Amino acid sequence: MAMDTKIELRGVKKRFGQKVVLDGVDLKIGKGESVVIIGGSGTGKSVTIKSVLGILRPEAGKIFVDGKETTHIGGRAREDVLKKFGMLFQGAALFDSLPVWENVAFGLIQGRGMNRKKAKDIAIAKLAKVGLGSEVAQLSPSELSGGMQKRVGLARAIAADPEILFFDEPTTGLDPIMADVINDLIISTVKDLGVTAVSITHDMISARKISDRIAMLYKGKIIWQGPTKDIDNSGNEYVDQFIHGRAVGPIKMEVRG
Repeated sequence: MAMDTKIELRGVKKRFGQKVVLDGVDLKIGKGESVVIIGGSGTGKSVTIKSVLGILRPEAGKIFVDGKETTHIGGRAREDVLKKFGMLFQGAALFDSLPVWENVAFGLIQGRGMNRKKAKDIAIAKLAKVGLGSEVAQLSPSELSGGMQKRVGLARAIAADPEILFFDEPTTGLDPIMADVINDLIISTVKDLGVTAVSITHDMISARKISDRIAMLYKGKIIWQGPTKDIDNSGNEYVDQFIHGRAVGPIKMEVRG
């Protein structure tokens, strides 16, 4: 394996009961690369990320992080791998009971045992990186707009200086202007920190803007991947239908009466 491959999935399969969600996913993500995985709802985008993180265990296939197989590791070895990751969850997923700074510093205090003063200083510095002033630190998440909550979520994701960032539907629920602000923040964060980024989204405006490369997941497999600039000439009718949002095409949506 080339040393510049940060994450690799080889033939990864995952099912829930009779439902096959991942059916042999093959994907390589290079160090410092920003890759977006696109696909409709229920196609396995989140399951792919959860499998890399070890939240879900595949039935078959192998997952590598920095050239080491991590598919079935647990305990301290898994904790060490997870320290490389930061995650921006869909909907920001902040704790309402904690002020903003404690949300940002949560992993530092709870996961790494850092003292609260040092963790708060880091949290305020990370909030500044996402364009939020120190006055926001004492607010409750419920006092923030959706866009500000996403920024706090991003500050939390980068709090421990991760090597890999995962973004789960980063623009969902935001108006077009705020979505663009978040996209710009993702781009600048990835470049400033030199991290590897993996995003899952069905927002094609966001996908085109934040990615170096795009991969499309359909029926449990990566059916196309390539540089973002090539996606309009993919030669794949499934990709073409998806990126243009056409109701008519090979992808049939299930409509339940």
